[in-house]
Amino acid sequence: MNETSTPLRSAQVGPARLDVLVADITSLDVDAIVNAANRTLLGGGGVDGAIHRAAGPDLKRACEALGGCETGTAKITRGYRLKASHVIHAVGPVWGGGIKREDDLLASCYRTALSLAAQHRLTSIAFPAISTGIYRFPPSRAARVAVGAVVSQVAAAPSGIERVVFCCFSPESAEHHINALDELGLT
Repeated sequence: MNETSTPLRSAQVGPARLDVLVADITSLDVDAIVNAANRTLLGGGGVDGAIHRAAGPDLKRACEALGGCETGTAKITRGYRLKASHVIHAVGPVWGGGIKREDDLLASCYRTALSLAAQHRLTSIAFPAISTGIYRFPPSRAARVAVGAVVSQVAAAPSGIERVVFCCFSPESAEHHINALDELGLT
């Protein structure tokens, strides 16, 4: 793989290897990268804007045709100018203090993205730290939700997924994901 960083931690869950790394998600050579999208799917700030810029204008046109996406779900497009052949646009929840089903909605983003990857016979997928930017989801809690959702989904049934990357934007974010793996005994 042609990546900007080597994994800081790896763990095996059934047939899938889980990697935690700090990198630019748009540079990863995986079948799909997950976009931390807003409900319009038309681009925004942070990772969403970076993915749209790197993929080019065809991504926005494809997203316009999708008609948006509900919080806690995801939709898939081609990757266009990205190394990844697909982009899975997952809409995470805005943090509201933990009383608006935020954990469930965030977990659903990861499960839905993995299901879409399996339906399209993709074998590798990279996730950003969904909802931890302008949506203010507490990063440590988000990492536990993310890792827990991915581990349970990958372990539950064969999906063809061989590699899941938690692509973190900072060493601190990576540390939260490593701690979440440690809490599950996956070191």
